[in-house]
Amino acid sequence: MVVVNKIDRPQSRPNHVVNETFDLFVDLGANDDQAEFATVYTNALLGHSGRSPLKMHDSLEPLFEAILDRIPPPDVDFEKPAQFLVTTSSYDDYKGKIVTGRLYRGIINKGQPLVRIDREGTQSSAKVSQIFVYNGLQRQEVETARAGDIIAIAGVNEASIGDTIADANEPEALPTITVEEPTVRMTFGVNTSPFAGREGTFVTSRKLRERLYQEMERDVALRVGDTDSADVFLVAGRGELHLGILIENMRREGYEFQVSKPEVIFQDDENGQKLEPVELVEIEVGSDYQGVVVELLGKRAGLMRDMRMTDDGSVHYVYLVPTRGLLGFRQQFLSATRGTGILNSLFYGYEPLAGDMETRSSGSLIASDTGTATTFAIHGVQDRGVFFITPGQDVYEGMVVGQHIRDQDLEVNVCKEKHLTNMRNNKGAETVRIEAPRQLSLDDAVEYISDDELVEVTPKGWRIRKRLLSSDDRRREKKRRDLALA
Repeated sequence: MVVVNKIDRPQSRPNHVVNETFDLFVDLGANDDQAEFATVYTNALLGHSGRSPLKMHDSLEPLFEAILDRIPPPDVDFEKPAQFLVTTSSYDDYKGKIVTGRLYRGIINKGQPLVRIDREGTQSSAKVSQIFVYNGLQRQEVETARAGDIIAIAGVNEASIGDTIADANEPEALPTITVEEPTVRMTFGVNTSPFAGREGTFVTSRKLRERLYQEMERDVALRVGDTDSADVFLVAGRGELHLGILIENMRREGYEFQVSKPEVIFQDDENGQKLEPVELVEIEVGSDYQGVVVELLGKRAGLMRDMRMTDDGSVHYVYLVPTRGLLGFRQQFLSATRGTGILNSLFYGYEPLAGDMETRSSGSLIASDTGTATTFAIHGVQDRGVFFITPGQDVYEGMVVGQHIRDQDLEVNVCKEKHLTNMRNNKGAETVRIEAPRQLSLDDAVEYISDDELVEVTPKGWRIRKRLLSSDDRRREKKRRDLALA
């Protein structure tokens, strides 16, 4: 059955949504019974539902009746030995790892000895310390769980997604499920800027390492590894958004650290050819912006799969785009469409390397001195680009304070003060106006940085900086790279 929600919205298109859902079922290979699904229309906010959008009841009874009528009860056997498949996992500071899944058969009691069967078929003993069932959104501890229940169990700390928890006397594994490997990675390191330790509560490498490895217990799609430096850790995830959520959560918890530019994880096929992750991108924009969207994706090696006009006059695109090309793309897309475009991406697979592509076409404005930014100094250099800072904000040498209008980096002095003289100016000459700064979110900052830049993340905000803060060090590094390429 299909439930169509939010039909009370002015722009709702319930018939269009049902037709699109039917097409999706057919594309996924649905049989005749599945294609003839029941449809229920709801307004969940008010608790209304009905079998027709024109005839709604002031309760959810039609929805519940359709569930009882259309969805069969679970096909389970209470008499056979217990068999439980782990589908998700979480971590509790007091209970340890908690794994969740469906109990396919049998009964599990608290304290019952069980066997964990991993993907390779290796068996190890396990004992359940606690059992939880779900009552709405709340977990409720019970002594016994029966087949057909969705349950969470604690005490099996080694279990991971795809493992089977079975009866110790008759262990039998269920078909395993797999978790897709990460496609993007970045480094998390101890903050080394001149402002380090000012705003954070947890600033040491030991605290940072504990937090990252603890997150890996909760998030099975995350990978954390040590590097040659004891202060830097390599973190891999399923995309920029995945890692961005982790960064934001750690920032709110009081951690202070710095992160590098995300980079994709390449693979090699059996013939030694390099492969890169590719994503299926769906975009919906107004007809006025279709040209600029095609141009942006063309520069990032996007391959158009489909294009069609929607009922409201918008254009719907389907593209295959390398993940490498989507790094930093969302901010450009929103700016180009004036915030009206809709973009969604889904991992598609690994394809041969698409070659070089243009991802960032402008340099950075870099602070040349440490101090407090002034209105006079920013006004003097505001024609060089767009600034990220405001007057009165503390800056340090090597900090990125704006985006240059050209493709090279430029050092600017934003701390210079106006010298006092005994010369009087007229009132109009004393008025200084500066452009409004560009407000970057944390996601925008991570998308913006280049390979030689870092984002300094603190509980109170974030700053963009160069890896090498000294201008002399950056010049020497550039000369070294040029000699290596010669």
